[in-house]
This record gives sequence, structure tokens and C-alpha cells, in this order.
Amino acid sequence: MTAHLAAAPEPSVSVRAPGKVNLSLRVGAVRPDGYHPLVNIFQAVSLYEEVTATAVPAGRGVSIAVDGPHADRVPTDRANLAWRAAELLAEHTGVRPDVHLAIVKGVPVAGGMAGGSADAAAALVACDALWETGLGRNELTELGGRLGADVPFALHGHVAVGTGRGDVLTPAMVRGEFFWALAVTDEGLSTARVFDAFDAAHAGGRGVPADPALADDTPLMQALRAGDARALGSLLHNDLQEPALGLAPHLRETMDVARDAGALGVMLSGSGPTVAALARSRQHALAIAASWTAVGTADDVYTAVGPSPGARIV
Repeated sequence: MTAHLAAAPEPSVSVRAPGKVNLSLRVGAVRPDGYHPLVNIFQAVSLYEEVTATAVPAGRGVSIAVDGPHADRVPTDRANLAWRAAELLAEHTGVRPDVHLAIVKGVPVAGGMAGGSADAAAALVACDALWETGLGRNELTELGGRLGADVPFALHGHVAVGTGRGDVLTPAMVRGEFFWALAVTDEGLSTARVFDAFDAAHAGGRGVPADPALADDTPLMQALRAGDARALGSLLHNDLQEPALGLAPHLRETMDVARDAGALGVMLSGSGPTVAALARSRQHALAIAASWTAVGTADDVYTAVGPSPGARIV
């Protein structure tokens, strides 16, 4: 009797990368190339994307499968940043882009928390390990910046200041943990539409600096270094918040509910529509989330803690 041995599974690598909240987002006047200079202070939080890169036979190319909340809203073709990350890494290192990427969503889709950028960061790290291309984190960061302004931060995590388009990162000093409640709506907000509304409100650069100043956030940086959540809550800032609320005014009620529940600070994350509320403790974050659920102002609620590390093999 001949024994039949099972075929060995194809090699695979799994990587987790975090979503983020913007503690401060300052926007300069639009440039001739269509970009806005930004000063972004990011904090990575404990909501993660997980990407598993699995080897496939030569010539198969890239394929993607997505699982998790609202997976049906995530593209599974080259429109997905993770797909483009795999292709870019292959092109850069001279390997064949043959890989299957299985994405498990943990960051709200189209919520202003950079879930797609986290997918790209995770795909870069996973494919680099799978293909044994041996790039350092700095080289992966440079590639990530070509894919999108938030990808470098998803690679590094923790807390950082982003300048330029938000992709030139400087790590920030921080003490302790910060607790967040997050309210998510199913109806996304287009980042491009929010920036268009910002430009319309500041036609001709009216009231907008050519280059936003990090010095405006000195008190916020001091609050981070001191681990002072109450001070941080009073200093949260987002230049895109009013343009976004103009497009989605119902989010004002979501923000008011969090304030009524005692949040230390409330803001839209990035271009929205996720509402981020800074809490006193893990238990207080749960209470704020419960308030949203009770009133019915959010389609989903999450709690998270920051800062969290960047893309890491698991």
C-alpha cells in the first residue's frame, strides 16, 4: 500500500498594520500641482488591518481577497493599494509579482483612519519577507510614500509629525496611553470632495497660510510628552472638519453626543466621516460608545488605545 503525502502548504507571511487618528491636521493653500502642504500629527491606534501574503505559481500575478466588516466595499483589483504595493515592490526589486493577498479588515472602510494605507504598508512588509527581498524599513517607507501620503505612517506607527503631503515623518515623544471611542457611519466621505470644499471656503488662499506651521501645535506636543489627556483633548485640531461637516451635517449630532458623555475632546479623523472622541479611560471610552449606540447616531462603534506600533509580522 502506497502512502500519499499531503502537499506542503505554500509559504505565507502575515502582517498587521494600524489605523490612525489625526490629533492635528493643518492644511495650507493648494499648490499649482493640486496638492496641499500639510502638517499632520498622527497617532496609531489599536484597530488593525491584517494582510497575509501567500506564494502562488509563477505567472499567476497578484490576487486579493478581503474579509471583515464592509469587505464588499473594498476593491479586489489594482484599485486596491495593497495590490499596487506588491507590484511596486516587485518592480523595485526585480522579482515577479506573483502573490495572493488575503486582507482581514479591522479599520473602518472609508472612515478617514487610513485603512487602505495600512493594507499597503502591511503588503509591503509581507511581500518583502515572502520574497526575501531584504529591504530596510527606510527603503520600504520611500516606496510607501509613492503609494500614498499615509502609507509611511502605517509602516512606522506610534506618534509622528507628517509634513509635505503628510508623508515626511518625524517621530514624536509621547508618554502613556490615550483612549478613544470611534463612531463610524456607513456613508463615506470623499477626501477629494472635502478638499474641494476646503478650497471653496478659502478661495484664492484666503485665510490659509502657504505653509502651515508646526509651531501652532507646540502646546499639543507638550501635552503628548506629559501624557496629559485632558490637555490633549482641548488641543485637537482639524482644518478639514468644517468642510467635512458642511457635506455631512448629521455628524454634528454624533460629536455633540460624545461631548455630552464627557469626552475630553471630539473631532473628525482626517477627512471623516469617523468621529473620534478622546476618553479619560478605557471604561469611559466604552461609555461614550454606548451613548452613541443608545442614541443611534452611528452605524458602528469601536474603542481603541494609542499609540500602537506600525506594520509588524505576526
